[in-house]
Amino acid sequence: MHIKLLSNAEFLEFVKQFRPTSVYQTPYYAFTMHEEGFDSMFVGLMDGNVLKAASMILVYKVNGFKYALAPRGFLLDYNDDKLLKSFTKLIKKFLGKKDIVAIKINPMIIRDVFNSAGHTITHNELYDKTFNNMKKLGYFHLGYNNYFEALKPRFEAYVNLDLDYIKLFANIDKSCRNKIRKAVRDGIKVYHGGFDDLKYLYEQTKDEYPRDLNYFKNLYKFFDRDELIDFYYSKLDTTDYLQYTQNMYNKYLLRSSELSKNLISQVGNMDKIVNEKLEVDKNVVKYRNQLAEATGYLKKYPQGAITSSALVIKWEDSVYLIIDGYDKKYKHFGAKQLMIWKLIGRYAKLGFKRFYLGGIANINKVNNKYKGLNEFKLNFHSNVIEYVGDFELITNSPLYFVYKNSFGITEIFGSKK
Repeated sequence: MHIKLLSNAEFLEFVKQFRPTSVYQTPYYAFTMHEEGFDSMFVGLMDGNVLKAASMILVYKVNGFKYALAPRGFLLDYNDDKLLKSFTKLIKKFLGKKDIVAIKINPMIIRDVFNSAGHTITHNELYDKTFNNMKKLGYFHLGYNNYFEALKPRFEAYVNLDLDYIKLFANIDKSCRNKIRKAVRDGIKVYHGGFDDLKYLYEQTKDEYPRDLNYFKNLYKFFDRDELIDFYYSKLDTTDYLQYTQNMYNKYLLRSSELSKNLISQVGNMDKIVNEKLEVDKNVVKYRNQLAEATGYLKKYPQGAITSSALVIKWEDSVYLIIDGYDKKYKHFGAKQLMIWKLIGRYAKLGFKRFYLGGIANINKVNNKYKGLNEFKLNFHSNVIEYVGDFELITNSPLYFVYKNSFGITEIFGSKK
């Protein structure tokens, strides 16, 4: 067996046949990261003329040291001890000769799968065997992180799409369904955008996400070559919002007037009328205030106000929410909930099997500082995959010793997700 550099076409052909696969192990992602300052290579393990395993590898150079990354890990069967041993031995030698000090991987080795309540629904019976075998081969496990310290999230939420549209909606948490319905009533509408609309995503994520607008543009440009990427945004129709608010205000104002007349004429059950009028008058005040807000929105944004956005990649039979954002000024409209639901429904109808909502924090972590993020994604009746986490494999011991005793290049990579 030997390591061979693969062409783009050779690697892509292998990726399409391999399971499990990942959008982060594709030529499209390699091209994107090249624009972010990473070198890349596609390597394969050859057994004669047969390609047995492969990986896209990113290389980043800083202050003279080269460090490699394999996002979502090597594409090989980790349960095949002989194959893993051969690949590990040869990739260490291959990368070491290129003066690469080490490689970090976060393989798609599943430890457990949980339901939205945090109960285990699937456990990988081979997990301990595989984990211990990797450590024997020199892979250093970087720990079971609970949050987002790893190269890629260790916990990932997804929704099964193999249900009909009505059942999918019924499975959503009740409070989330109410927000979705409210968003529709208020005039939130979801649009299929394009390259020129990516600025919405950047504006909504620039303070929380390390990537800039060029990253989004490059991601879109390369994955769009094969029509594998979609961008969506939601907009508040300010005309509809004003009209709906005006109608609701008039409705409750009229009812309040009717109840006042009943009180004066003492017609009916007085206690019941008084209680209803108290509730009705609360809504009169609510929609009077909302009327002022809606009037202001229409005046300022006659063409509508952008409220949320999402970038998704379609890969094999699944859809991946790569990044999404929202304008905090409009959080109360529930636009983000509506948009995610619209995407789930759309791709389910198109025949996709899973919709990945992205990373969450440890689903069973008490006092989780990302509680809001978790609840948002779990509200869609999501399951959660727990992966093994990050490993580091030293590929050039002399250089690694120098690097390790000079500065922490690992932290630099951890910040460039």
